[in-house]
Amino acid sequence: MTAVAATPARRGRARRLALTVVAAVVGLLFILPAVWILVGSLRPTTDIFGSLSALSWRLLVPERLTAENYANLFGGAGFGRALANSVIVCVATVVFGVAMCALAAYALSVLRFRGRGIVFVVVVVSFMVPFETIAIPLAGLFTSWQLDNSYLGLILPGLGNGLAIFNLRQHFLGIPTSLREAAVVDGAGELRILTRIYLPLSGSALINSALLIYLGQWTAYLWPLLITSDLDMYVAPIALARTFSEHAFDFGQNFAGAVVLSLVPAILLFVLQRFFTRSISGTGSK
Repeated sequence: MTAVAATPARRGRARRLALTVVAAVVGLLFILPAVWILVGSLRPTTDIFGSLSALSWRLLVPERLTAENYANLFGGAGFGRALANSVIVCVATVVFGVAMCALAAYALSVLRFRGRGIVFVVVVVSFMVPFETIAIPLAGLFTSWQLDNSYLGLILPGLGNGLAIFNLRQHFLGIPTSLREAAVVDGAGELRILTRIYLPLSGSALINSALLIYLGQWTAYLWPLLITSDLDMYVAPIALARTFSEHAFDFGQNFAGAVVLSLVPAILLFVLQRFFTRSISGTGSK
């Protein structure tokens, strides 16, 4: 009887082991291109595709290591200035964007006014419509306002993020209304209720929304391409694309820039990943 009971248990363990092995193999297949780009950024440009002539362990283990690609990228390609522009644009967009989205989400979840449902529908539709459909006429409008080649022109379109508003609104709806009612009885205004009650109870939602806004700006390519023509106002993705031209290309610099652009959001997501799964225990009514 014990042997019969042990057989299904052994089969279950074998099945779990097999699934684990398959998952590990699939994970390695997905991560191999990223590893190859990382290794390629540390190879001389002439060796990057030479390692592909015959598949071997040399594909991921370079014979020569060099930091020349990174030095050239931050030296002559102007990537350092463009990276600084990206950081400035992202930080400003996140700070002002989260504040604007929190105000909008609070109004759509707590306040009662005529047309609230229609406004919410417009917000939902806004993040379903591809930005590319309005980018060109919007760029023409910004140019007529003389906002091209400026930080303001790069920042403004990223402030009102519909998905971030939706995310915060759904979270605010889960906060007990009795907390707000008690604050109103004590004479608190709406702005004080938002900053003293709703925002402190919405840490995870705020961080998630900030990441949504940040990733949208960090990876933006079409809008900066349309709104900037001054080399000093280029952001990192545009500067990275300029490592290729009609008659010349440098895969080493391109790989190095791709690593830098991927590493920053990867580190942020790794550090803040716990906020994606941590539940808010302080939203209960006492």
